[in-house]
Amino acid sequence: MTSSGTPGFLRARLDALPPLRDGLVAAGIGADKRFGQHFLLDLNLCRKIASLAGVAPDEAVIEVGPGPGGLTRALLAAGARVAAVEKDSRFIPLLNDLGAAAEGRLTVIEGDALAIDETAIFAGDRRIRVVSNLPYNVGTPLLVKWLTGSFRPASMTLMFQKEVARRIAAPPGGGDYGRLGVLAQALCEVEIVMDLPARAFTPPPKVDSAVARLTPRRDRPDVELISALQAVTHAAFGQRRKMLRSSLKRLGGAALCEAVGVSPDARAETVPVAKFLDLAAAHLTGSFLAEP
Repeated sequence: MTSSGTPGFLRARLDALPPLRDGLVAAGIGADKRFGQHFLLDLNLCRKIASLAGVAPDEAVIEVGPGPGGLTRALLAAGARVAAVEKDSRFIPLLNDLGAAAEGRLTVIEGDALAIDETAIFAGDRRIRVVSNLPYNVGTPLLVKWLTGSFRPASMTLMFQKEVARRIAAPPGGGDYGRLGVLAQALCEVEIVMDLPARAFTPPPKVDSAVARLTPRRDRPDVELISALQAVTHAAFGQRRKMLRSSLKRLGGAALCEAVGVSPDARAETVPVAKFLDLAAAHLTGSFLAEP
């Protein structure tokens, strides 16, 4: 790497850029409710998120919904190579300007993150992190896509509405515990690492936000077991007020539960993640036919 590409030189170039708010004003850009946009313009907070993500120099990072590029700046300043996926075309010129300052370390992709193939973005890189302030309206479907699809990120550090982050990290026994939490915790170690009040954003949303860090488990279930887990949790939490003997009737009901040591009279919100995996594994064998 040449001297102009050293991290210190790059940080100096990024620090010399106009403030994010000035860039938005100059471009005449405001938040678009259709995209669930709330801008995080405080660069100190953006740097903290990049630090919590554990981004190391020269690591590959995918960011979704960069908007004016605050978190993008922080990731670049940490030395990352960043692919920023942005659906709102208004931000592309601002991001391209940031890319010019980053001297080739930023790739801007205009498109819908729900439709892109992440595995093709950093072809050849085996270790890719995802770090994003996710648009509120697509946060959950994007997380499910990254958890269950062919793309296997090294880690995901993601900002959600606080209530969504709570559901992802929730233990069994409460109303926040559900399908999303079981799926996330079956596949990853999940930790809420940062809370952000609504006033930290422009415009302020009606709810607070939180950053969740998800690190894939080494004993990740295989594709077939993940599919079975989705089927079991869909049935169990789709009728969460019912006992499992009823909600899981089509999958084996009481016989399925008893085979793995789960009470048929239990309700979904009381069943630990490990037991849901046991239920999914038993269902996958096909040994338990639906009750008549």
